[in-house]
Amino acid sequence: MYVGCHRARRRRRPLQSLSKPRLSKPRFAVSPRFHYIQNEMTSPIDLPCDGCGQFASTEHIARRLQRLEWATRYRPVHVHTLFLGSASPQKQEEFLYSPNGEFQGEAAALLEVVGVSTAGKKAEAVHAEFQRAGFFLTHILECPAENESSATMALSLLMEQRLTAVAVRIRRSLKPKRMVLISRTLEIILRKFVALQLGCPLVLDDGKPFALDGPDTQKAVANLRGAVSASAV
Repeated sequence: MYVGCHRARRRRRPLQSLSKPRLSKPRFAVSPRFHYIQNEMTSPIDLPCDGCGQFASTEHIARRLQRLEWATRYRPVHVHTLFLGSASPQKQEEFLYSPNGEFQGEAAALLEVVGVSTAGKKAEAVHAEFQRAGFFLTHILECPAENESSATMALSLLMEQRLTAVAVRIRRSLKPKRMVLISRTLEIILRKFVALQLGCPLVLDDGKPFALDGPDTQKAVANLRGAVSASAV
């Protein structure tokens, strides 16, 4: 007896709704502490600056790199006289290599020492003349003190922490024929600085750094001018 086979009918599945699925409500509550930790993790963290050792923001680092770029542009191939200060000036006008050409404070005093006139000259011309004479200026702390109220207390420690790195840069990179200390603040670390044996003569003002940042700037300028001229090669 022949038995016919019938195909089983498949039930059609209902079409899924084209509307957006409803989002289920969260089954747990996010604690306020989690939000606090998340915000802390995403906030920027200040790290010590390579140029001064202070904890630095991104703005601090940007300003330091800008000053470094300006100074490097006019660094002599062969440094004859290296002027070394304690910390970079707070005001841009007092930073020697600033392109604004105002030359105040430390910058004006140092240019007077070496006999470079700024009258009727653009900043580039002044910088180039300073460079051609073999002069270069740098600081143990390549950045100004962030907190001026505690600068005096912290400056000595910051400079001591930077001594090794500065000594390596002077010996291996700058290699000056002579070096002149131009900040009275350097007297705090003078003994340790002399012990570094940097391989070049150190020009001092009667055993002390020349105080271009002191109360009697004109006297310091006159003394430094005489010392630089007397020891010129």
